[in-house]
Amino acid sequence: MQRHPIPIAAAIAFAVLGCGASEQAAGPAAPAAGTTAPPQTPKQAAKPAAAGPWERLEPGLELGAFKSRLAAAGDRLVRVLRIDPSRYRLRLLNSSSESGGRPHTVKDWAERNHLTAAINASMYQADMRSSVSLMLTRGHVNNPRLSKDKAVLAFDPLQDGLPVAQIIDRECQDFTTLRAQYGTLVQSIRMVSCDGRNVWEPQQGAWSTAAIGIDKSGRILFIHARAPHTTHDLIEVLLELPIDLKNAMYVEGGSEAQLFVKAGGRTLEFSGSLEDPEDPSTARLMWPIPNAVGIEPIAAQPARR
Repeated sequence: MQRHPIPIAAAIAFAVLGCGASEQAAGPAAPAAGTTAPPQTPKQAAKPAAAGPWERLEPGLELGAFKSRLAAAGDRLVRVLRIDPSRYRLRLLNSSSESGGRPHTVKDWAERNHLTAAINASMYQADMRSSVSLMLTRGHVNNPRLSKDKAVLAFDPLQDGLPVAQIIDRECQDFTTLRAQYGTLVQSIRMVSCDGRNVWEPQQGAWSTAAIGIDKSGRILFIHARAPHTTHDLIEVLLELPIDLKNAMYVEGGSEAQLFVKAGGRTLEFSGSLEDPEDPSTARLMWPIPNAVGIEPIAAQPARR
């Protein structure tokens, strides 16, 4: 896997399953003065109004599918899983943490670890184990090297009073202090600056993308666009969408970009593609990846008597 986000498919592939999607009504006119009203037919019950763009899967877990004006092809959708961190806990999963551990599809990572949802953690090196940048948990270091990349997903706080999860921006936050306050750190490429600007230059080439974001209320966003975008254009779309985006980081592109969700009686699996999302040879192809970020429900605490 290349260091730069111009995705090249990894050497191994497993064929699994792939993808998922939403509706409204009016009324009769009054008769003119001096005329006899026609017989009234029974009114049909109006369809319930949709609760905005979000579909509630479980308490604290919502899925949105948004049309993109800048997608190059495909379904032109950007899917966003919005997660309440007071109800769901983030987990980092590494094949390097197990003796003889090997890569898995995002679906396999989720099912093996009883997770509600999962997404790529970051790009990875040719050894099919190591992240390209800093990645660690309390009990395991996948890569100790802090690269030049400016975004670091931090969760598992080690003291009270900190956000449960945040994307630290090394350009405007004190990472030296903050890194000692969290048990899990995942470094990747920043997409949005501290003041809400798109930090990517326009570029050639469009592909599927997986990203992780945080909104202005502190909710976690798992973002997946199978429809190909340049990264600059995808960021423009994300900043326009009604998702209240605060910051985000790029975690994978091309065929390896995946999102899996199993909640609310539904199982959804979204795959990536390199160039042509309509190509039937890649429509249901899921690539094994060495590192994933997932969520699991936080058990309710028993009430005190």
